[in-house]
Amino acid sequence: MNVHQSLTTAQPVAPLPSISLASDASDAMIRFEAVSKVYPAYRDKPSVHALQAVDLAIPRGSITGVIGRSGAGKSSLVRLINGLEKPSTGRVIVDGREISALAGRELRLAQRSIGMIFQHFNLLSSRTAADNIALPLEIAGWSRADIATRVAELLELVGIADKCDRYPSELSGGQKQRIGIARALATRPNVLLSDEATSALDPQTTRAILDLLANINRELGVTIVLITHEMSVVRQLAKEVAVIDGGHVVERGHVADIFTHPRHPVTQAFLSEAIGDSVPVSLQSRLSSQPVPGGQAVLRVQVRGTEAGDKVVGRLSRELSHDVALLSARIDEIGGQHVGSLILGIPGGEAAARQAQAYLSQHEIPVEHLGYVA
Repeated sequence: MNVHQSLTTAQPVAPLPSISLASDASDAMIRFEAVSKVYPAYRDKPSVHALQAVDLAIPRGSITGVIGRSGAGKSSLVRLINGLEKPSTGRVIVDGREISALAGRELRLAQRSIGMIFQHFNLLSSRTAADNIALPLEIAGWSRADIATRVAELLELVGIADKCDRYPSELSGGQKQRIGIARALATRPNVLLSDEATSALDPQTTRAILDLLANINRELGVTIVLITHEMSVVRQLAKEVAVIDGGHVVERGHVADIFTHPRHPVTQAFLSEAIGDSVPVSLQSRLSSQPVPGGQAVLRVQVRGTEAGDKVVGRLSRELSHDVALLSARIDEIGGQHVGSLILGIPGGEAAARQAQAYLSQHEIPVEHLGYVA
């Protein structure tokens, strides 16, 4: 057996059937119903099937992450939500309106209820921070007095009231993104789309921007959709997540569920990059693929809940009638729940390892056999 071979490794699975992220699809803010998007062939380029048979419901007032690699279909999905593209088949419904069926003035009015935050800010260099925020209000025909009041509110909300007269060239990346967020909220939207909004920011600024978005969600009740390729962003902010690959939604659910029970190889790959549960170097160098006389089997276990780690170790020790060693542990808060990765040492050789895995699997606790150590 390969040292890192998982005895519970999931096999590739087909795209999921229609399953709603919302507990009640009728209360969903955004619904995709059998949506496909095909970009036709152009010159020497073949047609592109960007989205295929997508059924998805995003809960009202939620923060939902949509994660996928470059080319997975994320950008097409967001452009369907804000009406910039029409589906080739199916319907896109936002706040009870079929936005995919709207055009002209009706579409423009609907788009005012959908704010957009961009990766590279998209601020006008010739306008101050306040004037950039005011732009959508000017287009919507607000009075000067109402614009001034609203802009002042938004500058205070995003924490840069003292930067109102600064131009984009005078602002840091984080400050520019705060202006972008304020501008996206100007017309009081019900939906806020964040398209890779933190990809151009350093880690500390990213955390601050995600904290701001969480605060906006709590205070304003805005439904936020995070389009990203970074599982760390989903982990910090989202409560629900949909994983997209090859135009299909291949996995979806509560973030903590996805982190502890990833089914699809794409999700597993994202998690291996983001969750930080790699084997410590000191342990990695000692691992063997074969049992070691007097040694321990090494298992990696995924747990949930504030006391889950202690309970798993204690129950497993009683089941095996042996002390189970805790070799390494990491606990994170994900989607409002505690999620942990434990590396355990099981005495008793191969038979004890099989017994431990059987027990954990019986209790639906994900387990991975990493090998053996002396």
